[in-house]
Parts: sequence; structure tokens; C-alpha cells
Amino acid sequence: MVRYGDVAAVDGLTFSVPRGSILALLGPNGAGKTTTVEALEGYRRPDGGTVRVLGLDPRRDRGSLTPRIGVMLQEGGVYTGIRPAEVLSLFASYYDDPADPDELVGRVGLHDRRRTTWRHLSGGEKQRLSLALALVGRPEVAFLDEPTAGVDPEGRQLIRSVVAALRDDGVTVLLTTHDLDEAERLADHVVIIDHGRILASGTPAELMQSGTSEEIRFGAPAGLDVRALTARLGAATEEVAPGEYRVGAAPTPATVAALTAWLAEHDLPLADLRAGRQRLEDVFLRLTAEQGSAATDDVEGRDRAGRRGARGRRARR
Repeated sequence: MVRYGDVAAVDGLTFSVPRGSILALLGPNGAGKTTTVEALEGYRRPDGGTVRVLGLDPRRDRGSLTPRIGVMLQEGGVYTGIRPAEVLSLFASYYDDPADPDELVGRVGLHDRRRTTWRHLSGGEKQRLSLALALVGRPEVAFLDEPTAGVDPEGRQLIRSVVAALRDDGVTVLLTTHDLDEAERLADHVVIIDHGRILASGTPAELMQSGTSEEIRFGAPAGLDVRALTARLGAATEEVAPGEYRVGAAPTPATVAALTAWLAEHDLPLADLRAGRQRLEDVFLRLTAEQGSAATDDVEGRDRAGRRGARGRRARR
């Protein structure tokens, strides 16, 4: 547990990450992700519970643990006038057996920018350099905070390939991300948290198969005549986002056939079809929405109880 005054930022959070695997820690802003990762890295002292990384206490055993982990920050931590080759060589000097700085520059796609100062790198290039700095010590565990934030599609693909290669080399990776497609494709295990508590955990496949399947989601051109489609299917159909549709019916073969037949009759393409299987984003939004509703109900319940108590006190007086 980690508290900020009366607020429990992390409350009874329990999970483990197998060696040589990738865990994605997901949650909305303010869910407790950063606090959790800071406790694992040894930057924040828990108010209760036990934290272990590679069997070591991140604070008590900091001297032994630090050389064995790599930490990628979202921003900062680098002199603005230093160049990628220089800063990697500097960081490499802190370790007994570092990775080769020149090889790392190339691995993250910055060979042509190796002599460009930090201040003149783009946001995506800074992210790639931050990743290289986290890896220069050959860590056994890598903590990656939003590794692809602000990175262009080509850079995102490069970073994902580097992270996947880490797992292949036996490195344990804990990453936070708001890119749920990235987590779905990259992570071996996912933990979704909100208000400092775990809402769900499992492999992406397990989470995407959980929950209700009484709906069909599909992609098609924006602006379909959803009233006509509702009448054809006998189930409410809505456009939940431009070009993204939801049918409130079980994904039976008959309903799916009726949907595809209607699209064919109107010469409309089907971009994708999810019948009974959700995307990780669908699961995430459903769980966090339910958590938000529960939190609101709890606050309102306490407020009502408080008002009843106040009325009772006034009546007794």
C-alpha cells in the first residue's frame, strides 16, 4: 500500500512477473501505475506490504539491485547539450559489463543522429534514446514508462521489436502504456488497475474472452443507416465511433449472416468483425467504467449516510 495523506494511491495490489516475460500495467490517469512502478524501482517507500524485485527489497537492497535493472523515464534526466553517443558512453561507464554504446545507437535507429544534441532531437528520437539508456547496463529487469509515447509509427514498430527482443534474451519487462493495441500485441500478461486496485489480470487472450459476449462489433464506412440495420437484425445497432458499430445481440451465425448480407446488398465493405471476442480496449473501457460507477456509488452512499447522520443529530438536539 502507498498513501498520499488520506488517499490510498495503491491499495492491496498483488501481482508477479515471471522472468523473461513482458507485463503491461494498464490503467487510466491517476490509477496508481506510476506510484506502483516507483515503488518497484525503489524511488517510493510503501506504507505497507512487501515489494521484491529479483528477490531483493528495492530500498533496503538498492545498492545490489540498481545495477541489475534498467529504468526508462518518460522525459528528462539528460543534459540538453549532450549527444546520444556521448550520453550512452557516459552511462556505460557506470556499469561493469555494459552494452556497446555504438551498437545500442544503431539498435534504436539513431545512428544518423548520434552526434545531434538532445535538445535538437525530436520527441520520438528522445524516447528511443531513453530506451537505449535503460538498456545500456544489460538489465535483468527493465521498467519502461510509456515507451512509445509521442513516437511516429515507424519508431513505434522499432521500439516494439527491441522490447520483444529483450524478452527473447530472457529480460523481464514491465511497461506502462495507454496504447492498448500495443499491450494486446506485445504483452504476455496484462494487469489492469484503477483507484490503486487490480480490476483484472491475465493474458491478453484470457481478458479478451472475459465478460459479456452478447454483442457484435464491426467496422464499416461511417454514417451507416443504423435504423435500417436495426430493423433488419431485430437488435439495436449504434455507431459508437465513426466507422465503429455495436449490435446488441448475441453473435449467433444467423445474426452474423444477416449483418454481412445487409452490407453486401448495399455494396458496403466490412473492415473487421468481432463476434463474441472483445479487443483489449473494449475490456479496459468496460472495467474502468464499472469501477468509476462503483466509486461514485460509494461516495454518494457515504454522502447520504452523512446527511442522515446529520439530520439525526439535529433531531436529537
